Amino acid sequence: MTQPTQRPIKPPVLVYPDGHTRSKAAGATVQLATMKRFSSLASALAVVTLAAWTAAVGACIDVGFYDQTCPSAEALVQQTVAAAFVNDSGVAPALIRLHFHDCFVKGCDGSVLIDSTPGNRAEKDSAANNPSLRFFDVVDRAKAAVEAACPGVVSCADVLAFAARDSVVLSGGLGYQVPSGRRDGQVSTEQNADDNLPGPTSTASQLATGFARKNLTLDDIVILSGAHTIGVSHCSSFTDRLYNFNSSDKIDPALSKAYAFLLKGICPPNSNQTFPTMTTLMDLMTPVRFDNKYYLGLVNNLGLFESDAALLTNTTMRALVDSFVSSEAAFKTAFARSMIKLGQIEVLSRSQGEIRRNCRVINPTTTQLVAAS
Repeated sequence: MTQPTQRPIKPPVLVYPDGHTRSKAAGATVQLATMKRFSSLASALAVVTLAAWTAAVGACIDVGFYDQTCPSAEALVQQTVAAAFVNDSGVAPALIRLHFHDCFVKGCDGSVLIDSTPGNRAEKDSAANNPSLRFFDVVDRAKAAVEAACPGVVSCADVLAFAARDSVVLSGGLGYQVPSGRRDGQVSTEQNADDNLPGPTSTASQLATGFARKNLTLDDIVILSGAHTIGVSHCSSFTDRLYNFNSSDKIDPALSKAYAFLLKGICPPNSNQTFPTMTTLMDLMTPVRFDNKYYLGLVNNLGLFESDAALLTNTTMRALVDSFVSSEAAFKTAFARSMIKLGQIEVLSRSQGEIRRNCRVINPTTTQLVAAS
């Protein structure tokens, strides 16, 4: 399929409360056109660093990639996500998580959306993803809306990246422009997911190693962990901290005793087998609002996962946690920047991969189409 003519690269920008966008490139601040979408929900004043811009250039993706070929793409995705959010605010953390889990496995290529087949168990059905990933149907509806307007133009990977951004904003986070032009991958295996995704029991060292493989820093670990300020978790992700820890009372000493008692009431010892779908909130204070309360809980031993508590065991990470406790605006700004950076991991672009028509299924080959006709 013919690719859109490449335009000069535009740096990604953040959306400000005044409805304008600004970027920082080569030391100059540039005011761009007013963006109406998300302006009422944006909450912090900041600029995108030059480093984030140059990363986008290297990845061959660009803000406004579909301006000529599918100008309504982002609005159609936003409308779909917003409609779903009205019915269930859990859509937002789920879509952010989907995007993260997509990017950490073979890059941001939409491979997490592919269904398993009789001959292949896909990423979404790996132990790391099932049953925690959900609301694939929202992505399906967003993709269908875009396909109806612009058939075969916008990738599933980009639809998911747009949806994750919209989810941040709908929950109260800072808006940002998403560089796009990603292509969809054609491989999705459970093993790739199990090999690449950081787990809830990860130590600071394990997190650092795993994120470094994706060119993400210690700061990015702390910042992106802040997504735990909204959403829920299954009991299986943390019950070892309640019943099987190497301590006199079998409880992780890094977990508040009162919090452990509360969690035991929700997740009994055998809950992984008897109540496999049981969940609990990840942020006790403001579970549906995108804010800095996750970090406040963290320093009070209210982090749900071992990987949350691990952020306090590294000097660099602990310092950033403390800074976010003090400044919600700083967290929101940093999160927007790190989401842009996350969205550039190992992307496929130009002639690589494909534009999947159905996000759950790899496009049939010409041979397959002829055979079926």
